[in-house]
Amino acid sequence: MAALGNGVTLMKRLCGFLALVSLTIAIPGGAQTQAQGSKPAEAPKPAAPAAGATTTADKTSPEARAASTDPATYIIGAEDVLQVSVWKEPTLSGTIPVRPDGNISLALVGDLPAAGKTPMQLASEITTRLKKYMQEPTVSVVVAAVNSQRIFLIGEVGHVGPIPLTAGMSPLQAIAAGGGPTPFANTKRIYILRGEQGKQQKIPFDYKAALKGDSRQNITLLPGDTIVVP
Repeated sequence: MAALGNGVTLMKRLCGFLALVSLTIAIPGGAQTQAQGSKPAEAPKPAAPAAGATTTADKTSPEARAASTDPATYIIGAEDVLQVSVWKEPTLSGTIPVRPDGNISLALVGDLPAAGKTPMQLASEITTRLKKYMQEPTVSVVVAAVNSQRIFLIGEVGHVGPIPLTAGMSPLQAIAAGGGPTPFANTKRIYILRGEQGKQQKIPFDYKAALKGDSRQNITLLPGDTIVVP
């Protein structure tokens, strides 16, 4: 009987040991199966820009500004880029920059003034000149890039350099567009340099007075003006 009891006890221990070994083997296998069955979390993707959305740089680029020009009212300036098209005459058509002297060069026509005219006026003049060489020429002029409508900021401002000139822009608005005056700026001695008829004019501007609404500081900027912030 003692021998039988010892055998039963040994059998129970052996079954317990086998159960423990089976459990140890099953746990890693189950974890591995779960790891294989699950997908790793993906990093969130940045949202794509909405269709038709443009950045501020795009809106102020020479090409973007040219798209909004009116050929009947826009005044061409030096360094603008024009697209001249002569119907059925590809050799006379093309993209033409306006030189610093305000002139352009066109085959058959030669040099002619462009600055100070609207695209429609320039197209009419080119048409008149081409009539010497062909019958009923059809000419169109489109502004491809606006480079003349800009002013310049120098001195103690956030961002030195050229900025696009918008209609009716004041010195206060221009300085704000350039990041505002620095802590070292002398805002009472700001002035505007303007070249007119070969002469340079110095126009004083009081920044603090403009902030207070002084109407004497409502100066309309012109293309090529330079605002100096000492």
